[in-house]
Amino acid sequence: MKIAVSSTGQGLKKQLSPVFGRCPWFVIVETDGKKITGHKDVQNSAAMQAGGAGIAAAQIVGNEGATAVISGAVGPRAFAVFQQVGIEAYAGTPGTVEDNVIQFSEGKLAKINAPGMMGAGMGGGGFGAGMGRGMGGGRGGGFGAGRGRRWQQ
Repeated sequence: MKIAVSSTGQGLKKQLSPVFGRCPWFVIVETDGKKITGHKDVQNSAAMQAGGAGIAAAQIVGNEGATAVISGAVGPRAFAVFQQVGIEAYAGTPGTVEDNVIQFSEGKLAKINAPGMMGAGMGGGGFGAGMGRGMGGGRGGGFGAGRGRRWQQ
């Protein structure tokens, strides 16, 4: 079985990325039952696209032959592609790619049944910039409210 894991970097020891479409890397992990038999690092060329990153990222993992995806969250467009091609998505937990694959093989990861679902330990509310003024009394240059872009690592 091939499992695509959204990752912050290359290799099994890198951390799971909290996002799918704009994660920097996918680690495509091959398993035989509960045993990891190999892996391949694939750079996510869709991560910096102005739009459509989720669709393009879903196509990348589909082209790699993945039948399952582990990520912190999956957006609506990527989720729709997964449904069309029969890829199942699972909510990862904070930790390494390897840890998440092991949890997956033991049946411990929740299946993502709707877009945007975060893993139980990934924060649930998502990631974003705060609106607080901090100790500076609000005299700084901005609030960091974001402008429709998701948090990236």
